[in-house]
Amino acid sequence: MSSPVHSERLARVRAELAARGLDGFVVPISDEHMSEYVGDYAQRMAWLTGFGGSAGTAAVLPEKAAVFVDGRYTVQVRDQVDGSLFDYVGVPQSSVAEWLGANVSAGQKVGYDPWLHGIDWARGLEKALAAKGADLVAVETNPIDAAWDDQPAPSDAVVTVHDAALAGQAATQKREIIADWLKANGLDTTVMTALDSIAWTFNIRGTDVSHTPVGLSFALLHADATTDLFIAPEKLTDAVRAHLGNSVRIHDRSAFEAALADLTDKKVAVDPDRAVAAIFTALESAGAKIARHRDPAVLPKAIKNDAELSGTRAAHVRDGVAVSRFLKWMEEAAPQGGLDELGAAAKLREFRDASGVLRDLSFDTISAAGPNGALPHYKVDETTNRAVETGTLYLVDSGGQYADGTTDITRTIAIGSPTAEMRRRFTQVLKGHIALATARFPKGTRGSQLDILARQYLWADGVDYAHGTGHGVGSYLAVHEGPQRIAKPAGGQAGTEEPLHAGMILSNEPGYYKAGAFGIRIENLVVVTPVRIVGAEEDMLGFETITFAPIAQNLVDVSLLSAAEADWLDAYHAEVFEKLGAGVEDEERAWLEAACAPLDRAPAALAA
Repeated sequence: MSSPVHSERLARVRAELAARGLDGFVVPISDEHMSEYVGDYAQRMAWLTGFGGSAGTAAVLPEKAAVFVDGRYTVQVRDQVDGSLFDYVGVPQSSVAEWLGANVSAGQKVGYDPWLHGIDWARGLEKALAAKGADLVAVETNPIDAAWDDQPAPSDAVVTVHDAALAGQAATQKREIIADWLKANGLDTTVMTALDSIAWTFNIRGTDVSHTPVGLSFALLHADATTDLFIAPEKLTDAVRAHLGNSVRIHDRSAFEAALADLTDKKVAVDPDRAVAAIFTALESAGAKIARHRDPAVLPKAIKNDAELSGTRAAHVRDGVAVSRFLKWMEEAAPQGGLDELGAAAKLREFRDASGVLRDLSFDTISAAGPNGALPHYKVDETTNRAVETGTLYLVDSGGQYADGTTDITRTIAIGSPTAEMRRRFTQVLKGHIALATARFPKGTRGSQLDILARQYLWADGVDYAHGTGHGVGSYLAVHEGPQRIAKPAGGQAGTEEPLHAGMILSNEPGYYKAGAFGIRIENLVVVTPVRIVGAEEDMLGFETITFAPIAQNLVDVSLLSAAEADWLDAYHAEVFEKLGAGVEDEERAWLEAACAPLDRAPAALAA
């Protein structure tokens, strides 16, 4: 693959670096808030390399450059990034520090933007470069921005008030709880930079980042329960200002760095996983006493209250109606030919829009036909758009943002007759999904301890999947929300050692991917709930499934299911029909009833 556009951009960046006396530069997918999904203005790696994933980094040297991605993007990065311009480097097998350490020379200077990287990352890279006699240099302005002529400006959209009836708690109460936490820990102030934490703490929402309802802002919360909110004033309506009240002082977002300099001698809590290196540097320069603490909004945001859980259950029923209508449409339209991935994604959006209350998608729909389904985080566009063909599998991972909840669901369907291999792998994924959905575990259990439940049947055949099994989900907020996660403990993946608490929402999404052939994933969202077990000697937890849409029964090899697994699928489908039947038209209801009918257990005996 040859990419003249990205070759020219890489040359411009190298010229800009040379003009600044730099020999290299590191380009992450990140913004000043260390967000997972970033605004268009912060898509610097995509502009430079062509990579369209949501996680990755690029590094540029005078004669070499590289892109660093994890196992989710191994195939995608090769499709999108010119290998003659950039080396492909897998993480965590390697790292930016290792690659630069192997390729820099003594005396060279490598730049980084301290507003886009964490402090520990910066110090680690500084140490690695020093071992080679090279220097890490914090730049005052980003050289990518200087080379990017048509870089979009940050969004100036107004923010809105998130109704307290949906939030379940007034913003003033949330800030008072954080103030009490500060006082209990002998702290004066906490720095809040994560956009979803700010949105949750102040009960506001925005449209500054695609698919994540947040507004670009920073906040300083103080032990006296007052707050300094740094946000472009034009983003605040009179209604929002009235909602925030007198205890919230409003400043322009650009005044945030200067405000850090005023915290001299203050004891300031900063989250090193969410606050960029520039914030630590500014506080150190001011003489503040830095205390490393996790953002105090993270855990309460993850543990949903009754109002939030009620809202998300309603949102999931509404969303399930849309997805089920789409699945019926796909079953009828796909075999006729002429359908492609973009067309299917647009039709699914149309069904969601029909609810009349959809605010946005919760992420770019993964509409993946045939071999594109083998890319777990595939993103369809005009260049990758593939026809949906008979004899293949179609995978669709999608979600909606509603004022009362955030959804995320994946379904895999067969176009025509599936092969025996497809059915075996689908059933193994389903068995893992059921094993996790029905798990019972003691209070204090971590996501890493549950992950094997979803993988065990695939492992028995010597296969696996390269992504986590479950991520946290917000309440009309980020579709990927920490701190909880269900994944392998290896590689230091954040969240896998976080204890699960009642009220947390997670995804349950095992999968299987055969490169160049097909992909399979079954994803529902679940809520951690208390479980009563007669005679139990521990406080026990389990999962309540809150996602409702049919699972393709023609992909199930019944002979591989135990009786208990078959019973679970039948019970799940009965609940799907019960919850969704009233929301669809007569013809759709007949299809839904058939799709949710009990398994035909006659073809083969159930597994022991």
